[in-house]
Amino acid sequence: MRQHDTLFIGGDWVAPAGTGTIDVVSPHTEEVVGRVPDGTPADMDRAVAAARQAFDQGPWPRMTMAERAAVVGRLAEIYAARQSEMAEIITLEMGSPITFSQMAQAPQPLGMLQYYAELGRTFPVEEERPGTFGPVTVRREPVGVVAAVVPWNVPQFVIMIKLAPALVAGCTIVVKPAPETPLDSYLLAEMVKEAGIPDGVVNIVAAGREAGEHLVSHPGVDKVAFTGSTAAGRRIAAICGEQLKRCTLELGGKSAAIILDDCDLPSAMGFLSIASLMNNGQACVAQTRILASRNRYDEVVDAVATMVRGMPVGDPADPATGIGPLVAKRQQERVQDYIRIGIDEGAKPVVGGLDRPYDRGWYVAPTVFAGATNEMRIAREEIFGPVLAVIPYEDEADAVRIANDNDYGLAGTVWTADTEHGMDIARQVRAGTYGVNLYMIESSSPFGGFKSSGLGRELGPEGLSAYLEYKSIARLG
Repeated sequence: MRQHDTLFIGGDWVAPAGTGTIDVVSPHTEEVVGRVPDGTPADMDRAVAAARQAFDQGPWPRMTMAERAAVVGRLAEIYAARQSEMAEIITLEMGSPITFSQMAQAPQPLGMLQYYAELGRTFPVEEERPGTFGPVTVRREPVGVVAAVVPWNVPQFVIMIKLAPALVAGCTIVVKPAPETPLDSYLLAEMVKEAGIPDGVVNIVAAGREAGEHLVSHPGVDKVAFTGSTAAGRRIAAICGEQLKRCTLELGGKSAAIILDDCDLPSAMGFLSIASLMNNGQACVAQTRILASRNRYDEVVDAVATMVRGMPVGDPADPATGIGPLVAKRQQERVQDYIRIGIDEGAKPVVGGLDRPYDRGWYVAPTVFAGATNEMRIAREEIFGPVLAVIPYEDEADAVRIANDNDYGLAGTVWTADTEHGMDIARQVRAGTYGVNLYMIESSSPFGGFKSSGLGRELGPEGLSAYLEYKSIARLG
């Protein structure tokens, strides 16, 4: 069992203020596989104080961006050497299939470190503009102390989408991992220390909701970066609004995959399986609404059903597993409740349903609903599990209308033999990220959503700018 009895604050391993602990339970065996301290508001106070001192008095914000980028580059080298260990830990704590952890859970955070290390070497910190009485210097400066509150589904990805640009920008940060997945953050803390990042620049305190809200509300925090549910995002936005505190919110999704009539279904299904069911369906960008024309509706339902049947359900540590367990019993119950709702609404499960694959572990049967409409709850609400609804459309204009008829706007895809026509469809769907015949999140491009999917953008130069304030300095002559 992986056991830790300290927190990472001020560049050191320190005893927690309280005596509470967090048990990390394997979603596969339902056995305790790890234990860490449960951070308290007092621990958050200490972490913010360390970050505040490191920002106000320490060397990190006063280094050049290129110097900070070099340190982030060292962190990337250390991360690269330990990414296999990182993948194994994430699979252990939250049930992500090991192949997905090796393909995405660990490599994508490494790619973000490498991207921002490179971007920071050349990113313009100052630029000259003409003014009325003389030149104006437009300067970019770090926003300050950042609170990063992250979920359990892709823990390192979501930490790094915040940590890498914040570090290059010159910010200091307090990371609050989710209580379901704290183990990976301890490995990250070891890497941060080895990379020589100054004390207090990175602080990590795993905790629950009370301590998390205390961190978000802390007057010593200048910006909140949050990924999680839309409900929690609204609460954080209200707190930040009251305090006029900057925030970036990446929230829920209910994305649509539009399958056009010219799509080659067998070749598309391999990519769609990743886009729709990655990480056991526990992904905010998952394409869980499959839109098919009435001309090919039955054919698409059969193809999607065959795809899902071909993804073995089982032990997430087994490389043959396509879909593993959900992160917690409450998540298992939530997804099963939605399957019941879909049946009650009149949709038909052609794969899966309410029968559990195993008596032990938080598994649900991957489920494909036919006969679904976009008005059903299974088509409108984020389920966060391996449940897909195949919805018919009349023509392409109707497909775009259905894709846009949702409170969310995070992601989407279109599947077609004509890539240029696919681009035309992509331009009509109100989503922050989109794919034509695939779905990818690119380090170099902004990631975020429209509507209830959040505020602001992460990744790319835009993600770095989110951690910078603009200052204009005018001078005479």
